[in-house]
Amino acid sequence: MKKELQQVFTINGVPEFTFVEPKEYTDLIVALRTPGRGIVIEGPSGIGKTTAAVKAIHKTIGSDNVLVLTPRKKEDVEYIEKLPQSRPFGTIVIDDFHRLNDITKSEIADLLKVLADEGDANSKLVILGINNAGKNLISFGTDLNTRIEIINFGINSDEKILELIKLGENELNININVTDEIIKAANGSFYLAQMLSYYTCIESSIVEEQDTKTNVQISFELVNSKVFEILKRKFHERVLSFVRGTKLRKEGRAPYLQILYYLSKSKDWVLNINQLLVDHKHLKGSISQVVSKGYLEDIISTSSDYKEVLYFESKSNSLIIQDPQFIYFLKNITWNSFAKEAGYLTMTFDFQYDFALSFAGSDRDIAGLLFESLQGDEFEVFYDYNEQYRILAQDVEDYLRPIYKSEASYVIVIIGPDYPKRIWTQFESEQFKSRFKDGSVIPIILSNVDLSAFDITSKIGHIKFDKTGNYRTQIDQIVLMLKQKIAEKRS
Repeated sequence: MKKELQQVFTINGVPEFTFVEPKEYTDLIVALRTPGRGIVIEGPSGIGKTTAAVKAIHKTIGSDNVLVLTPRKKEDVEYIEKLPQSRPFGTIVIDDFHRLNDITKSEIADLLKVLADEGDANSKLVILGINNAGKNLISFGTDLNTRIEIINFGINSDEKILELIKLGENELNININVTDEIIKAANGSFYLAQMLSYYTCIESSIVEEQDTKTNVQISFELVNSKVFEILKRKFHERVLSFVRGTKLRKEGRAPYLQILYYLSKSKDWVLNINQLLVDHKHLKGSISQVVSKGYLEDIISTSSDYKEVLYFESKSNSLIIQDPQFIYFLKNITWNSFAKEAGYLTMTFDFQYDFALSFAGSDRDIAGLLFESLQGDEFEVFYDYNEQYRILAQDVEDYLRPIYKSEASYVIVIIGPDYPKRIWTQFESEQFKSRFKDGSVIPIILSNVDLSAFDITSKIGHIKFDKTGNYRTQIDQIVLMLKQKIAEKRS
């Protein structure tokens, strides 16, 4: 009987004809043969952890004694929670271990210690998880470290991906002309290699084993376009909703969009937010806010659509892809066009800060409210209190000079009676005074100051602030004007 395409290049289930042993396979076999020794297999999604585990278990133990459980199913979670009282339970694979709650993780950690100490030959646990799953498990008991085998599955080599494709070619009796392109696009993922090979055959009308050797002649751009359109139907609206966050702020720095964009660039499908903020300081304020206040974690944990494809690991501030199809979709988005479709004015910025605040200490109450409101609307704002740790051990003048000279799109000057009397405000104003000519300085004149004392500001448009009025109402009005101002500039 002829082999059919879906049997060879498998996009659902465990492949029968195109299984390739990852380089970690021998370690897995030995660990499985060691009585009582728990196993943690960690690594990015789509690189073949589950397939390798199932194949290795069938080889060493036999298929009749294996049960694969996942926290994605409610009934499986209930089964997992009862495992400590269910010995002997044969061989159990717990996939997506990171999805379990901490109490259950702790109980599984205790169970692994008991199985190891007793050398239990009738109960075997294999844990499958994302990067650092082993480290996460050990955090529930440091003495677990020497009792389990942690096997890290890395991105597969190009040679391994090629081996998979060649196995499929041999089974279908074909030669694929876009092998190199598939290898590059698969980015070390066995699943993506399977998927791209599958659709290459579909677009070439190869649906089963050929009677004679057949050369497949096709454009990879056609295959890629086909796959992207299929994935677009699945993910497009989901991603649009995610990047808009809880409320679309079109003038802001689009933190959720920026997070997905940089996640799409990651090699191992993991984005460490802490490192992102080090590498891209112009996003520090907007992204820090959605992460530190728990907005990012909440938006993922409260949506089944997002939980299917993303996982936020709060201990390390890392965002992790859970579906290889999703990373492929992200990598093929035209991001500038997508940003505009989502409703943002831009996703690229010429300045590190949107606004830099200059004020005397006696007017910090107004500056603080303005900072909170602007940052809440996802702008990058220089506000001294928010950057004190950065200024420590620095030459303060050298640190501040470029911010007011050129690193902020606009300088907002809060002018009260004490503004000309303070050393630092004199220094700051010296840096930005040349920017009055290009409209980059926006004065806010307080009602308790004589405007004539500031000749330069009396000649340009400014905002009046009534010290006896309602601060919150006035701040809201000012922020609205500033949003309109920066929107005009970005448009």
